[in-house]
Amino acid sequence: MQRLTQKGDALRRELAGAYDLVAFDPRGVGASTTASCDLAPEDRYLTSLRSWPGPNGEITENIARSRRIAEACARSGGPELRSFTTANQVRDMDRFREALGERKLSAWGTSYGTYVGAVYAQKYPRHTDRWVLDSSGDPDPKRVARGWLANMSQGAADRFPDFAAWATHPDRDRDGLRLAAAAQEVEPLVVSLAARLDREPRTTTTPGVPLTGNGLRQALQNALYADAAFAPFAPFAPFARLVQAAQDPAGTPVLPRELAAPIRNEDAALMVSVICNDVAWPDASVGSYRRAVDADRARYPLTAGMPVNALPCSFWQTPAQKPTRITDDGPSNILMLQSRRDPATPLFGGLKMREALGDRARLVTVEQGGHGLYLGNGNACGDRAVTEFLTSGRRPARDTDCAN
Repeated sequence: MQRLTQKGDALRRELAGAYDLVAFDPRGVGASTTASCDLAPEDRYLTSLRSWPGPNGEITENIARSRRIAEACARSGGPELRSFTTANQVRDMDRFREALGERKLSAWGTSYGTYVGAVYAQKYPRHTDRWVLDSSGDPDPKRVARGWLANMSQGAADRFPDFAAWATHPDRDRDGLRLAAAAQEVEPLVVSLAARLDREPRTTTTPGVPLTGNGLRQALQNALYADAAFAPFAPFAPFARLVQAAQDPAGTPVLPRELAAPIRNEDAALMVSVICNDVAWPDASVGSYRRAVDADRARYPLTAGMPVNALPCSFWQTPAQKPTRITDDGPSNILMLQSRRDPATPLFGGLKMREALGDRARLVTVEQGGHGLYLGNGNACGDRAVTEFLTSGRRPARDTDCAN
């Protein structure tokens, strides 16, 4: 329901009354049934749940924490937590359709919602009308969420040049946020600052919660999601201020809200279960994970090995069902929208979804950065393509690019 609250007015304006707009809270969310793993506060910070390696890539603590969280979830989460799966969410969606008295649904899914949407279209092709998948990941049934996380390394590398260009633009002199003279200087600056904070965390305005290297890295990932060009929202500015404060010996950094306090137990349980319940993960061999982290850190210093590190999923119960394989079997009624520089679901993963869907889909690739595009990142061409499809059923005749 939160998504409809956030986007409802914009959708009503854009679609001009063409639809009844409805939403529901999936299992584990909002007013639906939730679960808790009863995790200690220190295990519920975003930098803990995301399994960032320690200084110099050390993962011993990550292994111990992941085992501890998995055991807590098995002990306290109950059948409710085990039921938070994509397959169940898809079944719930179809029951929702039945309750609405509708023969078919039209839908718009973003991020993980694109995978849910693709699985629904695979399972219930006769019940799909106009289907929009906005910012898709690779649907490989052997990896699913594990693959999505691993792909974030390349996604951050693809997206970071947008921040570097913004942070060195002459306009930053006017607002006091210019971090360097040239774009190529920004990544070394951020990487070296994070390494310094690994060794010497900084006191912040939040008592008892310092700014660590991993805090800076996580703040960067959050900042890369939206497009700074979409006025009046400029998500790059808070991160630039954080970098400046962390560099200033006399400064006191202000932590982003999402890093300043532990996540609610119910939200932490959902974060873990959504990525662990769908597919079996490799056993937590310290040696194999250490090798993967070392290689990923060397290749992608901005994410420092986090996307391939051990998670509670390696100690999880075997999933009850196998993931669905997405195929081209069904009506040709899907429009995909994908950013060329997406930090969470990079284009190469979206192309895997496009390949799996075959002639069922058309792809609109937007020439900008960010995650979640329709009515969110200010690309008029992409917005027009989606609105045209939803209101008339017409899609581009073939895959196409959108400049602006």
